[in-house]
Amino acid sequence: MSEPRPKFRREPATQRKEALIQAALGLIAEQGIGGATVRAIAQRADVTQGLIRHYFSSKEDLIAAAYEYHMDRMTELTAAPVADPEVTARQRLGTFVAAGLTSPVMDTRSVTLWASFISSLRYDNNMRAMHQRTYYNFRNRLEVLIADALAEAGRPASEGELRRMAIAGNAVIDGLWMEGGALPDAFETGELARIGLQSVGAITGLELDRTAVEQTDRNLPTKEEGEP
Repeated sequence: MSEPRPKFRREPATQRKEALIQAALGLIAEQGIGGATVRAIAQRADVTQGLIRHYFSSKEDLIAAAYEYHMDRMTELTAAPVADPEVTARQRLGTFVAAGLTSPVMDTRSVTLWASFISSLRYDNNMRAMHQRTYYNFRNRLEVLIADALAEAGRPASEGELRRMAIAGNAVIDGLWMEGGALPDAFETGELARIGLQSVGAITGLELDRTAVEQTDRNLPTKEEGEP
């Protein structure tokens, strides 16, 4: 007697698209963008190549969606511990900085993916637009946190001053994040987060509490089940 066939399950479109994006991200992390062919993505996601073409107009469209997904996830993980309304604005700013410089935001896979994507900005207009949007998303959140912390301290800043501080603060976080992901064994635990707090504190003129590093470790979500 033959075994019954498994019942066909129709997954929501958003779930199917995310599965394709996750398959693409896995391949890019392992082999670079060149290894993320339509055939390889289909095999990794266990779907037909036709299904990929149904959701994405081209491989480039899928790669851009994967980049956007990855960068948005990094921003959301960074912002997640800041949601606590019971803490001060200065504490929220410190927690944001620390979260961007600790696991799971700062790790080798995340930086490897970013480096694989960034090389295509020079010739891919769609990727460049995605990069611009995700960059402003992160920087604008940082600017709001800086504005709130300064206002709380009785030192409200002009739009121009806030913009300059956000640009500089973002550059500090990005630079430390890249080094920490590329050379994870070169730094002590929490060292880059503490440097980030000190540096952004110097930029804004605010004393950012270093206990934000430990607080961030407690509040950040762990990796999702099945995530590499």
